[in-house]
Amino acid sequence: MGIPAFSAVLLAGGESRRMGRDKAGVLVAGQALWERQLATLAALRPREILISGKRDGPYAGAGFEVLEDLHPGCGPLAGLEAASRRMETDWLCVLAIDLPWMSATFLARLLEIAGRTGRGVVPQDGGRFEPLAAVYPSAMQPVIEEQLATTDWSMQRLVRRGLELGLVVPYALADEERALFRNVNTPADL
Repeated sequence: MGIPAFSAVLLAGGESRRMGRDKAGVLVAGQALWERQLATLAALRPREILISGKRDGPYAGAGFEVLEDLHPGCGPLAGLEAASRRMETDWLCVLAIDLPWMSATFLARLLEIAGRTGRGVVPQDGGRFEPLAAVYPSAMQPVIEEQLATTDWSMQRLVRRGLELGLVVPYALADEERALFRNVNTPADL
């Protein structure tokens, strides 16, 4: 069946407290994280690429629409909400700024599964989900908004709710895929 038409969002709105500076501008292999992650998303050929983050972030002026959180301080859930309200397709491929080893090939596999099953796809490593490199259906928007109305902004909880409602399916990570999810939170992680 192939990859369905989809939108993509780079989640770059974190406060980067542990890094001590905006992660988006951190260099990995000589390239800023925001450039690296946008290149990964662009390789998938989405209908549109959105950036969830600060309007004046290092990616400002890069030619992509920047969406600020409608609910600041609520973590990635707020970025997901902003993108899900704005996206032009039925599918949203999400990639966090701090996953520099993520590959377009892996994300394409998730998109293919979404197209085949008609459900979003969230990687799972044991009992823990990896919700920041995943595919969500537009049908998750009301679920996201419901959760934002509570004080539980956990992405793990969001995924569990999506599973309960039959909107997403888990994708069990193979051993060799775990390295794709190594994130960069502190200078030592570089």
